[in-house]
Order: sequence, then structure tokens, then C-alpha cells
Amino acid sequence: MTTTLYGIPNCDTVKKARAWLDAAGVAYTFHNYKTAGVDAERLAGWVDRLGWEVLLNRAGTTFRKLPDAQKTGLDAEKAMALMIAQPSMIKRPVVEAGDTLLVGFKPADWSAAFS
Repeated sequence: MTTTLYGIPNCDTVKKARAWLDAAGVAYTFHNYKTAGVDAERLAGWVDRLGWEVLLNRAGTTFRKLPDAQKTGLDAEKAMALMIAQPSMIKRPVVEAGDTLLVGFKPADWSAAFS
């Protein structure tokens, strides 16, 4: 099973998640949003499985700096366009491991997924 962790290298939560994977002996590939962006098809698959509300990071500074016009009336299409244009708006980290898809770092959820 291939495990991919999606995120931004200097994000504290991503750092914690990477340290957890290393300590648990889980081999993974790191996908850096800053340099590699996010594939629209992959993001659409995540939105289909989890909903855009789970993936869009409304608490981050990137989202908060948007003009109000871009933040109102959000739906899946608008949210995906924002996340593709600025991957920093995707909650971090996102982990794909086979059929498992995790968003955010919650050690208990990760332990269950990787046991």
C-alpha cells in the first residue's frame, strides 16, 4: 500500500504528522502543495468522498485574506477553484493510504488507520 502525505513542509501540523509516520515506521511519499500544487481530479475525488467543507481551511490566513465576495456563497465548485488556485486553503495534512483518506492530524484516528 502506498501512502502519500499532502501538505506544506513548514506547517506545524504537517511536521507533527510526518514525525508520527516516521515513529510508526510508515513509509510515505510527501507531496508539497507549494511546489507541486494539487491535481484537480484528485481534489474532486476527495471532495466527493468527504465534502468540500471538510477540506477547505477557513481558519487559515490565506482564506481569511480573501475578499468577502469570494468567501460568500461557497459551494463545491467555488471551493475547489479556490483550493486549486491556492492549495494553502486545503486543510493539512491530507493522507491517502489505499482506501484510507485522512484530513488533519488526530493521532487516535491515525493509529486506527495504520494498525
